Amino acid sequence: MDDRAALLNQLKIDRSQDDPDDEGRPWLKWLIAVVVLALIGTGAWLYLKPPPGMAVTVATARPASSGGPAGGSLLDAAGYVVARRAATVSSKITGLVTEVLIEEGSRVEANQIVARLDDTNIRASLEQSRAQFDAAKAQAAQVRVNVANAERDVVRRKGLVEQKFISVAELDTAQTTLDSLRASLTTAERNAAVAARAVDVAQRSFDDTTVRAPFAGVITVKAAQVGEIVSPLSAGGGFTRTGIGTVVDMDSLEVEVDVNENFINRVKSGQPAIIKLNAYPDWSIPASVIAVIPTADRTKATVKVRVAFKERDDRVLPEMGARVSFLSDAPAAGAAAPTGVIVPAAAVLGSGEKGAVFLLKGDIVERRAVKLGAKNGADQTVIAGLNPGDRVVIGDLPKLKDGDQIRIAKPADGAAN
Repeated sequence: MDDRAALLNQLKIDRSQDDPDDEGRPWLKWLIAVVVLALIGTGAWLYLKPPPGMAVTVATARPASSGGPAGGSLLDAAGYVVARRAATVSSKITGLVTEVLIEEGSRVEANQIVARLDDTNIRASLEQSRAQFDAAKAQAAQVRVNVANAERDVVRRKGLVEQKFISVAELDTAQTTLDSLRASLTTAERNAAVAARAVDVAQRSFDDTTVRAPFAGVITVKAAQVGEIVSPLSAGGGFTRTGIGTVVDMDSLEVEVDVNENFINRVKSGQPAIIKLNAYPDWSIPASVIAVIPTADRTKATVKVRVAFKERDDRVLPEMGARVSFLSDAPAAGAAAPTGVIVPAAAVLGSGEKGAVFLLKGDIVERRAVKLGAKNGADQTVIAGLNPGDRVVIGDLPKLKDGDQIRIAKPADGAAN
């Protein structure tokens, strides 16, 4: 029994030898839990915290007198936008349209292919002309060989005549034969030249089945479809067309206005002007007079005046209605100085006569109502509500409200920050 008791005592665990720090492990677990919760809270705060202020650009309002026309309006006249360079693209021959490569609004370059006509018959004529040319060249080559042989025969006969083996009459006959062959050679060579010209004509007719743009421009009308007959000489019924389409050189757009002959003395070539399109009444386009047409319309008692755009814009289209203000070269006597300021159009909310802008006050924006004037391209005239030097915000304006904090990304082009 004593041995068994000794063995059992050896199997017992001596608690006195345990790590003295084991009693602190519950506290360590609580510490780890607190650290994890702190990390989770920090991550949630970083994720849910409000975003920084909206990134915007800033522009400075400048006086409206800068860049504006110096003189007042002497005369107003109405007219239309016209293209000085426009053409109906057609083929030189009558033919069936097999391919059309244009659409309204598409841009074409000079000599670009816009359509193709059926070339089956013309291609056959071209091949026939080439075959006739080859035959004419072969015939000329044959006659050339006969001429060379006749020349050698004449030389031989001359020697025989000198040796008195043949008569002079036989030499004359050989010379006559040579002269006849030389004439035949000339005729054959001329026939070959005529055949070559026939090939050129057939080739030109074949090239005419490909319709090309005469100059660079924009297609405004597509007149023909595949399967229709195009005839440049006359307009038939049914599926007969006179052209493939109309191309307009947009760089040649100008305005033609009719000026009452009683006031034509107020207009001269090179005079500054302002064009306002009926579609964009707030857009003032700088212009100048190209020429006063030296003839009058007796039925309307008007004189036609051509006016050029100084700025090109894709919004200007042919046949748009326009109104032209002819300006004096110098400010009118006693005229009031221009009022208001000019800001980028992107800094203005609204249109018409009333709008709003956001002024920059430190890093806070202030919404301010303004009275709008004319719009000129990317510039907007503000008649009232702003002073020169005020800084306005450009950005996603509908998302801004009075008192919002913003951050400046960069100043607008040409504006001070």
